[in-house]
Formats: sequence, C-alpha cells, structure tokens
Amino acid sequence: MDDIAFFYRIPGRSGGHRPGAHQASTNGAGHAFHSHARLLDLPDSRRLDVRASLRAGRGEWLVRAYRQRAAISLRLVVDVSASMQVGAPLRKLDIAARIAESAAHSAFGVGDTVGMLAFDAAHREDLYFPAMHSRGAGQQMRLAIAACNPSKTAGCALVETVRQLAGRRELVFLVSDFHWPLAVMAEAMDMLSHAWVVPLVVWDQTELAPPPVDGFVTLRDAETGAATPVWVNARLRQRWAAQLASRRRALDALFGSRNLLPLYLHGGFDAAALSRYFLELVP
Repeated sequence: MDDIAFFYRIPGRSGGHRPGAHQASTNGAGHAFHSHARLLDLPDSRRLDVRASLRAGRGEWLVRAYRQRAAISLRLVVDVSASMQVGAPLRKLDIAARIAESAAHSAFGVGDTVGMLAFDAAHREDLYFPAMHSRGAGQQMRLAIAACNPSKTAGCALVETVRQLAGRRELVFLVSDFHWPLAVMAEAMDMLSHAWVVPLVVWDQTELAPPPVDGFVTLRDAETGAATPVWVNARLRQRWAAQLASRRRALDALFGSRNLLPLYLHGGFDAAALSRYFLELVP
C-alpha cells in the first residue's frame, strides 16, 4: 500500500452483496466457513463434505456453506465552515482535502465506493459527490474542498447534511474541528447510529496554545471574524490549556457514549496513523 492510502476495516459484517474485501453476513463464494447445508439447497458438489454427511446420519448429502467477502460504501462528511480556513502552513481545510483524497484512493484499492457530503451554515450541494468507484475521485474531491469558499452566514448544517445518510450501513468519516454545540453533534451522531462512524478531529497548532511570549495579541473568531485583544501571560496559558482539555473530554464523552473513538489530527494528516487507528479499533 502506497503512502497516500491507509488500511481500514469495519467492526462487524457488511450486508452487501457486491464482492469486495470486507467480512459479510451473506453466503457466497468466500473462504470463511459458516455452516453445512443440504446439497438440494446449495447444489454445488465441489463443496460436498462426505464426513459431515455420514456423521449427520440423515441419509442426505451435506455441503459446506461459506460467507463471501463484500464491498462497502465509504462516505466523507466534511466541515467547510469558516473555522476550517484557519491554519498554517496548512489550513484545516487543506488537511480535510488530503483526507478525502487518501480515503478515495484507499477505497478504490479494495473495490469500495466513495462519496462525499459537505456543510457549513448550509448543506453544500456544490461539494456533493455520489458514491462511486473511480480512480480519479480522490483528486476531484481534494481540489473541490481546497478551492471552496465558506458561507458568510453563521450556523451549522451538520444535522441537515447527515440526515441524508440516516439508516444507511456505511463507513462514514466525519471530518471537522468540531467547534459546534454538543447538542448539535449528539443529534447528528444519533442519525448515524446505523453507520460505522470515524470522527476525525482536525485542530491547528494555534488552537492548542497561545503565543509563548507575554504581551497583547488580537484573537479573531474564525466563524464571525470578531477581533478581541487579550493579554497573554502564564495565567491565560493555564486557562487556555484547561479549556482545551475540557473540550477534548467533552468530545470524548460524547463519542464514547455512542461507542465511537475520535482520532485527533494536529497540523497534518498521516495515512499511517489512520491505519494504526483501525488496527487498534478492530482486532
């Protein structure tokens, strides 16, 4: 697997019928033994199990039934609001664009489809990509995200956007800095209860700590643009660290209550880190 791609798998079985790389709940031409079936029900003499037939003592031939491996649909839900424009040398939006390209490249490599939804104050129809199996989908998504302009209207259309995925059994990568009210995110997570959700929390280094030198600085709200002068000193740094830790605990608790594990990305995206995430999450 090349540097741009990452390994992923789902914690369970897919109900899909299209052949692929993931464990499935349907019987077919796979290698994972499931049970025995009567030859009349599964007429494939190549799977005849003579020993099992004699041991059953029912006077009928039994064949081995296997579970097939199936493809799944991978979906990106990307926050493109004003706060995602923050960051140096890479904006959080640029990191989201790299994630989209990597996810699409990874999905194509194992035969899965990939699509994208995006939101800021409204659902972004201009950034909608239907689920597809395409070699070039990743580059198209990356360019579309990197070039998009955020809405000048305050608000969050996360719930409106994920409503389109409600009830679907898909692998959903939710990419955002998650600077939204917890109640909004809780409602969105409940709508995605049938999906396998991976929250990717993208934070820039400037959000993790104030400037290291004491003095006046102007802090600007990424969503509203409002500027606030503040005096940076040791006390402010302590409060900043405490608030950051509190926000992380709140996010961890929200996701944990739904058996979800967030992955925090600080200043960049590493495909290998996402591979390790899946290896640890799904044994």
